Amino acid sequence: MSVEVVRGTKEGAGPDSDSRYFARQLSDLEFNDRLLDLVADENIPLLERVKFLVLFSERIDEFFQVQVAGLRRQVVAGIKSLALNGSTPEKLLRDVRASLERMVRRQESLLLDQLSPALKVEGIELCDWESLDATDRTYLHGVFDRLILPVVTPLTVDPSHPFPYISNLSLNVGVEVRNRKDGTSRFARVKVPPNVDRLLSLPGGDRFIPLEQTLIAFLDELFPGMDVGAPCIFRVTRDADLALDDDAADDLLLALQEELRRRRFLPVVRLEVDSRTSEAPVERLTEELGLGPDDVYRFAGPLGLNCLWAIHALDHPELHDEPWTPLVPAAFTTVEREEDASIFSVLDRQDVLVHHPYDSFSASVEEMMNEAADDPHVLAIKQCLYRTSGDSPVVAALVRAAEHGKQVAVLVEVTARFDEEANIGWARALEEAGAHVIYGLMGLKTHAKTTLVVRQEGDAVRLYCHVGTGNYNPKTARMYEDLGVLSSRPELGADVTRFFNYITGFSQPPLYQELVTSPGGIRDRVVECIDREAEAGSDGRIVIKVNGLDDVVVIDALYRASQAGVPIDLIIRGICCLRPGVPGLSETIRVRSIVGRFLEHSRILRFGGDSGRPAVYYIGSADLRRRNLDRRVEAMIPVGDRAAVVQLEEILELNLADDMQSWSLDADGCWHRVPTVTGVATQRALEVAALKRGALLDDGRVPRL
Repeated sequence: MSVEVVRGTKEGAGPDSDSRYFARQLSDLEFNDRLLDLVADENIPLLERVKFLVLFSERIDEFFQVQVAGLRRQVVAGIKSLALNGSTPEKLLRDVRASLERMVRRQESLLLDQLSPALKVEGIELCDWESLDATDRTYLHGVFDRLILPVVTPLTVDPSHPFPYISNLSLNVGVEVRNRKDGTSRFARVKVPPNVDRLLSLPGGDRFIPLEQTLIAFLDELFPGMDVGAPCIFRVTRDADLALDDDAADDLLLALQEELRRRRFLPVVRLEVDSRTSEAPVERLTEELGLGPDDVYRFAGPLGLNCLWAIHALDHPELHDEPWTPLVPAAFTTVEREEDASIFSVLDRQDVLVHHPYDSFSASVEEMMNEAADDPHVLAIKQCLYRTSGDSPVVAALVRAAEHGKQVAVLVEVTARFDEEANIGWARALEEAGAHVIYGLMGLKTHAKTTLVVRQEGDAVRLYCHVGTGNYNPKTARMYEDLGVLSSRPELGADVTRFFNYITGFSQPPLYQELVTSPGGIRDRVVECIDREAEAGSDGRIVIKVNGLDDVVVIDALYRASQAGVPIDLIIRGICCLRPGVPGLSETIRVRSIVGRFLEHSRILRFGGDSGRPAVYYIGSADLRRRNLDRRVEAMIPVGDRAAVVQLEEILELNLADDMQSWSLDADGCWHRVPTVTGVATQRALEVAALKRGALLDDGRVPRL
């Protein structure tokens, strides 16, 4: 039996007594606390715990750049409108800062008191300068002279040299330097070079020291003949939320590039300093950066823990999760089709539901794109791209298709946050190859995951399509849990054709037979389905798996269904503003979150299915958040294929049975670790299910996990 862990507190995390909702920002933060629970879990391989610590650190960086920055802007603007939980922006910012300070302290303790000692036992050591012997120090002096000294640039502050620009998330050393001759002093800043390995390897095993400690050890060599004071290691985080007015932009790409340049100079929202730093340099920095005492976060370990990816990458198989190799979906194996057949011939016979990373992305979606690019019978390919990798085989296939003379139309969402520059780069490559590139819709982000392949087959044209929940990114397809449907059904193909004509042309939203889209349509369909279950009362049933829920229209519909007696299970990875288990409001609603090796990312909605009533299943790109339902182009489809429905039901049942990777949310906003009773781990069980569906050993046995 596992020990129950509770996260969140009634003060700040929970709603006011008369509130029906949780605050979005506080709910978002609580997911990060669940990542720290995984860092603390000694049942997880050690280097995977390091991974979760780094993911926590990166998510907190993003939270400051977006959420904290947004609250600060509201406070500065004097906005008094209330958050969902009834808080003013000023109060919400205080609550957010209190939660962040608690999490930073927990992060620090986990790194220094648990992970570092455990790593040392395994022969992996994160060293401090004070612990090094003369041999190590001599070696690092050589590293400093060879790699560090030539690339660093000390900048002093005086009347002719204003305080230097500090770039976002950069690591810096600040120091007071005094002239021995006349006693004058200046503040100097040295940027830790980002193009040198942050963790320097020491001779003799897996031993590392942070680059900044070596820089500090030989700091006097940057200021010969001067007295160098106590150094201050610091890191700043800036507001990074773009304010792109694409309605007023004559050229969206030029406007976006200008905004990306402007982003570099947006206000600072956080100052991180080494915990040993005295008050004087901190006061100097906060004054120069326009911050207050509440914006300063002290940390006793390295600032910016993404350097620990180098530790996670070490070749210690026994300290990692057992490798998982995605399987070729059974429909696409040579057992199911002739060696010279194509994916298109399989889709002529059946729909195929793919579940990544358990099913191979490269052997399904990516293979369809490659076959489409090279098949002389394919006339056109259309696709929505939100995020993908820089070396994406999907982009390469689209480029190849265009070079082969096929009609290629790609809607590229260049404003996908933090991927803007990369998206601009491969969008240009597509244009140069002759593809038609559309840079989103005015005022909306295009988040739909859809592909259409038009193929000539005899005297007819056949439409093949993919509608999914995840990005067309082969790298994240191995780490994110996502679903997709590959189909040649004429009704769905006609809908996807209308969808692309709408988003690439100029018309009113079309009427669809199966496809459900937003803005507008997804919220209406979801509320309609919820209300239908409410009419059935206790004979109704609702199970929803999404990444976030903050849309009050949907939440209120779920409250109505609960008051009618409908059993409701919500599987929500991150933000959940619905308050479950409140008598008279939501007492039939249960909320859980599953956090594990793979990032839960799929969206599945099930309505009905109990008491002899048939169930209706949907999958799609949209979370039940206001931004998805009002400000993004999203696509959702019903799933009716019998085999696919069985698989979706298996996924939901395992999610609800999980007692190894699950947390439950209570009415006060606290997350509780679900006690282990039966030992069901969703992601492990889905690996076994994939093995049963896919490749078996020669004697029919399932390969051992």
